[in-house]
Amino acid sequence: MGLFLTHGQRTLMTLGIMLTLLSCDNDTTEPALADASSVNLATTSLGFTLTGAEGKTLYFFASDADGNSGCNSPGCLTNWVTYYADKATMKLGTGLDAADFGTITRADSRMQTTYKGWPLYYFKNDAKTGDVLGDKVGNVWFAAKPNYTVMLVNAQLKGNDGKNYVTGNTVSYAEGVGTTVYMTDANGRTLYGFASDKKNKNNYTKADFSNDATWPIFQLATIGDLPSSLKKSDFAVIKVFGKDQLTYKGWPLYYFGPDGTVRGANKGVSVPRPGIWPVINATTPEAP
Repeated sequence: MGLFLTHGQRTLMTLGIMLTLLSCDNDTTEPALADASSVNLATTSLGFTLTGAEGKTLYFFASDADGNSGCNSPGCLTNWVTYYADKATMKLGTGLDAADFGTITRADSRMQTTYKGWPLYYFKNDAKTGDVLGDKVGNVWFAAKPNYTVMLVNAQLKGNDGKNYVTGNTVSYAEGVGTTVYMTDANGRTLYGFASDKKNKNNYTKADFSNDATWPIFQLATIGDLPSSLKKSDFAVIKVFGKDQLTYKGWPLYYFGPDGTVRGANKGVSVPRPGIWPVINATTPEAP
């Protein structure tokens, strides 16, 4: 007897099923992005940039030089949406190498995809494929390009003496806590100038390169992509005893050996005292 329903009961059951289905649909607060696991290279007004879901531009953040995300506040994460795709299912477009991609666990325990060690983000105001509205925001956000020659980072300076330093113009230094925007190579390794050098003239390196281990020259033959807040005309390549060295505003660029390959390390700022081997940025004056 319980198997037979009246017309009214059948109507109520049908309505109940429909309401249940609708409520399940409403549980999804954000629509899934199409092809979220795909990364491609797209042509934009800035040249080739990495794109993620629906062709949206991906970005690097200057505060992420050490390979961890510095975008953790609610305000930052509202404007800059983190990108993540499982490497096992990630689909890469032509010209991209799987070895350049990695994954980090953020401070909030979520996963985020990296490219050449830089965590990847979307910008909330980019509405369509090809938009690059996030580039150069605050001079610390840059479109993710595959072949940057140098990058700009925003980090605390901590010398080889263990002390924290701040500087506004990379010439005068003071002990203190605060971030400085300065230049690294594409992999986040800090670049320095030498106060005794002259315009396009390396006065440090010996002919036999016997002192190169302490201050290795930044060897580069071709200038590729640059952060859009920097001018390509400020860069050049000089010959130093048969090797190519990149210069910025006439200053030959070096690494500090004890920084090793540690991303974001900047110990050289205190050697032998602050100002002798300064970091380099857009406010650095022209070499004499």
